[in-house]
Amino acid sequence: MLSVLLTIALLHGVALITPGANFILIGQLAASGKRVQACIAAIGVTTVTLTWASLAILGIGLVFSSHPQLRQICQVAGGLYLCYLAWKIWRAMPAPSANQRHAQEGEQEAELGNWAAFRLGFITNVLNPKTALFFGSVFSTALPHQPSNMLVLSAVLIVYFNALVWHLFLALAFSHPRIQAWYARFRRQFNQLAGSMMGAFGLHLLYSTLQELRAR
Repeated sequence: MLSVLLTIALLHGVALITPGANFILIGQLAASGKRVQACIAAIGVTTVTLTWASLAILGIGLVFSSHPQLRQICQVAGGLYLCYLAWKIWRAMPAPSANQRHAQEGEQEAELGNWAAFRLGFITNVLNPKTALFFGSVFSTALPHQPSNMLVLSAVLIVYFNALVWHLFLALAFSHPRIQAWYARFRRQFNQLAGSMMGAFGLHLLYSTLQELRAR
């Protein structure tokens, strides 16, 4: 049992440390001074991880394989949403002057409440159905043919724990004062880079879906 869980944790860990839309979202929120919102967005992201992992155990991957149009609809929605986020990040206001920062702190908190931060993290992750396919492939590879209920539960919990620790680590690491000072100095460039990367993820999702449709 331990070797199975270690295999699942390792495969999932490799996928987690690969930068993606979740990484960009949490890093941008934390570096911009919204540590609490970044942590809450991380919880939203990992809630989806728990959901997709549970559904993968129940066979949602087989549903997406049998009915690819369902997955493609989600992918198109996800790609468009990531492009929308990219546009918002790209158009973020430049860094305020020293006299303006204190006055804008309350406004920044109001712009993104806790529920909005959770929803942002949740939607960013849930609109990527390939996550369910990933968990389906990992579980089918690592789990025995007839796993016990305890092993299945442990497998789901281990990937949730992995995701929660990693994304909270990102939120805390990017909210370090030195990172925030660097962000404040190069805010426009950072937002443009983050927006470009987020848009690239969205366009890639749309392009891959278009390629699938053409190949049918």
